[in-house]
Amino acid sequence: MREKDSVAAYFVQAMVQELGADPLRREALLLQAGIDPVLVLQPTARVPASAFAALWLILIRELDDEFFLLDSHGMPPGAFALICRALIQEPDLHKAMRQCLANFGLFLRDFRGTLIVRGKRAVISLESQAKNPEVSRFGEETFLVLMISLLCWLGGRRIPIDRADFRHARVALSDDRLLWGPNLTLGAERTEIEFASHYLRLPVVQDLASLKVFLRTAPQWLVIRFRNQHGLASQVHQRLRNSPYSDWPTLQAFALEQHLSPSTFRRKLEREGCSYQEIKDEVRRGVAFEQLRESRASIGDIAERLGFQEPSAFHRAFKKWTGESPGKYRARFQGALAKDLTDASD
Repeated sequence: MREKDSVAAYFVQAMVQELGADPLRREALLLQAGIDPVLVLQPTARVPASAFAALWLILIRELDDEFFLLDSHGMPPGAFALICRALIQEPDLHKAMRQCLANFGLFLRDFRGTLIVRGKRAVISLESQAKNPEVSRFGEETFLVLMISLLCWLGGRRIPIDRADFRHARVALSDDRLLWGPNLTLGAERTEIEFASHYLRLPVVQDLASLKVFLRTAPQWLVIRFRNQHGLASQVHQRLRNSPYSDWPTLQAFALEQHLSPSTFRRKLEREGCSYQEIKDEVRRGVAFEQLRESRASIGDIAERLGFQEPSAFHRAFKKWTGESPGKYRARFQGALAKDLTDASD
């Protein structure tokens, strides 16, 4: 973990939510972790990842609950490690995730996750019974951070999220794209995340030795996820995101920019759980979602900007990513935006 690594104070809010009735205790625990209590009132402020990890461990010990009292039953210390020990025995990510959801269900009462596979798409859907809206909001995000992060760790690679919907509304965070991908909707009808189902066929690559290392570093890893914010994959992502598709370099050219050989460039990305082509595909999807939601450019123009030779090829690709056409996707979101603007002017 680098000194520059940080997370949004929003995630600190989630962990100390249930200490609101005891502000002096909450302040003491935050200071013990090296976090200014004032930051908890500023969800977009940044907290060092090392302090966040320290708070995670302090609260588990103090609250005697690995889910930070966000659930009416909770998870006693050791439950997370016990669940992980069972998961590394599974042969592939599909069986491991079903086992993971079932095992979390043995401890938690208010949050129930379900894995649904529909052809090329996989969805983890979450139902919340928490009566307090704030607890429900923080609990849902904490639950899904754990699920997708465990899935990435078990497979030894970053698994991109193609769609993330949350029922609650909140302020946008700089962490959102890293955690939930470019297609995030707040204030949706239900809470669920979607990704390509072929990842579920990946083998579980972790064992007892790697589990011990993982459990020592889990707090910061679970929020920062499988892509280091200052790693090579992040540099590639930012470079492509800030350039038009026509200017995207080949792998060889990008390796040269980094003063690396192509083989070393590939190996470094593989160690971060991805490939150059996968990052290009992820950025391409992200730009498509953003353009359809926020711009008035025609679908044909968007397809051309993204390097598709024909709009029909873009339609096929987009339907593969989301299960719906670009036009339907745009109508759904821009229709909702128009309604919000009308409501705001009334």
